[in-house]
Amino acid sequence: MTPDLSALLHQYFGFRDFRPGQREVIDELMTQGRALAVFPTGGGKSLCYQLPALALEGTTLVVSPLIALMKDQIDFLQSRGIAAARLDSSLSASETRGVIDGLRGGTLKLLYVAPERFNNERFLDNLSRANISLFAVDEAHCISEWGHNFRPDYLKLAQFARDLKVPRILALTATATPAVAQSICEGFEIPAQASVNTGFYRPNLKFCLTPVPSEKRRDLLLSRLQKRAIGSGIIYVTLQKTAEQLASFLEQNGLEARAYHAGLESDARSEIQNWWMESDARTVVATIAFGMGIDKSDVRYVYHFNLPKGLESYSQEIGRAGRDGAPSTVELLACPDDVPTLENFVYGDTPTRESLHDLVEHILGLGDEFAVNAYAMSQQFDVRQLVLKTTLTYLELTGVLKQGTPFYAAYEVRPLPNLPAMYAAFSEKAALFLRDLMGTAKVGRTWHKIDPEVAIETLNVKREHIIRAMELLEEKGAAEVRAADARSRYHRLNPNEDLEAIVDDLEARFSRRETSEIARIQDVLDLVEHEGCQTNALVAYFGEIRDAPCGHCSFCATGRAAKLPPQKMKPPLESSISAPDVGEIRAQNLAALGQPRQLARFLCGLSSPAQSKARIGRNPLFGKLENYSFSEVLAWCEAL
Repeated sequence: MTPDLSALLHQYFGFRDFRPGQREVIDELMTQGRALAVFPTGGGKSLCYQLPALALEGTTLVVSPLIALMKDQIDFLQSRGIAAARLDSSLSASETRGVIDGLRGGTLKLLYVAPERFNNERFLDNLSRANISLFAVDEAHCISEWGHNFRPDYLKLAQFARDLKVPRILALTATATPAVAQSICEGFEIPAQASVNTGFYRPNLKFCLTPVPSEKRRDLLLSRLQKRAIGSGIIYVTLQKTAEQLASFLEQNGLEARAYHAGLESDARSEIQNWWMESDARTVVATIAFGMGIDKSDVRYVYHFNLPKGLESYSQEIGRAGRDGAPSTVELLACPDDVPTLENFVYGDTPTRESLHDLVEHILGLGDEFAVNAYAMSQQFDVRQLVLKTTLTYLELTGVLKQGTPFYAAYEVRPLPNLPAMYAAFSEKAALFLRDLMGTAKVGRTWHKIDPEVAIETLNVKREHIIRAMELLEEKGAAEVRAADARSRYHRLNPNEDLEAIVDDLEARFSRRETSEIARIQDVLDLVEHEGCQTNALVAYFGEIRDAPCGHCSFCATGRAAKLPPQKMKPPLESSISAPDVGEIRAQNLAALGQPRQLARFLCGLSSPAQSKARIGRNPLFGKLENYSFSEVLAWCEAL
């Protein structure tokens, strides 16, 4: 018997009617098994998997990078009597055990995980024995190589869904151009006709694009905030230090404002978020780390103090205003002086040909089958893990490598309360195997460290037997188990690959991506100076064509195109920094700053694994030249 979706909608969510696009997506999903939902921020994407989860047998697996979204949605669902949970590193061993029991027992209706969870072999083993009825992937634009937020882990999700033989797949995003939507459909094998796009136009948003010189920007923002009606607001900035400085300035001028960024401790971020959520008159000054997955419908103002890095992120951020449909204001204080900082983030993440050559030569020298510890390798070559993962993903896409099942190189076991009691929890046969297994461990004061490869060779058993033993220890409550040293297994597909040809291809791919990211910054500047309705220009970027002007953007209000001020002239680079000071810190930190590109990244305020290890991020020279172009700083470092 087909469940009555409208009855479930009212019973569990209290709604009489579906919002635009929701019923179409759910119908595609229930009948054809595949759908893509392209809804604006606050457009009701989550209902498109929450409601089917109630109508289907088994568990709906929701993949999302947004921790805040997971927590908020789970709290809401549980308050409605719906069995929902998440798996992440913040859970205790007993909490994790309870979630896994619900998954395998079929009592859990929705399970939320981050994409990285699929690198956990124990999780994959548990999934293979669970009834997954729907695989929902939020922020699905991350699968697209040409999307604004490409995440290599997302490319693996489509393969995992195929391996698990999940009958239904739903991809969701708030920001997809037609090209990105096509990439999503191709990656998840979604028919084009199963893509539902409700459009990006928001009639309740007053859409202001205001050119302003950098020296007047802070006072203009203060004036806007002092004259506005009471309402909750977000001010987006690029840098953490800008968030701190601007929040302090606003507080000194009598406004309730707090800074929020990824550099704060988790507890501090949660406290600031709660402080903002519980009021309708407070303002958070935040980097892009803020707002994703947060359910607050009455945000009345979103200001961009700095230029966003592209129209995709800009659309997502302004979409947090006025989600309740009430009139709200979004304003970009557009200053070209922000461009070098944004471009430096792009240029700084583009590996040189030399570093690509060294990395690929190392990988090809590892043999036909090998395992990679992403953290250790990123430290070894001083590239961010995202850049390393992207490189490995490109090597997969071009047929050089094939990734196998990820695994852990070590398991740490803490018997509860001791070894005899741990063995006593099992049958004689199982206890004998556990004694043999623990006999291969390195014994510490509290934890026993097991190397599965050593145990496999010593005991002549299969790896799955060891993984199952770890799960049983936790299931019985006989021990606390921690996995350590995550690794990805790879197979080299062709032993005769041409090193230089591979490097040529990788260099071209990173170069195209760099060009695409730089063009996104220019798209923002072009929107500010657009001769015509700016709202229509923005939604057209996402494939939505409107006939009539919106009547509430800056161009419609003034009838003329705006003109950006010129970039402020900077003093010569040599006069802005002391070469002897730079030489001194370089000499003291050769591993982190010895190469010209490493030094240029440091002076432009771009962190790296080697810098983090050297603990030099708080040095006054870090970011000293952030307003200069990366190429100019690099040339200076090469000549130093």
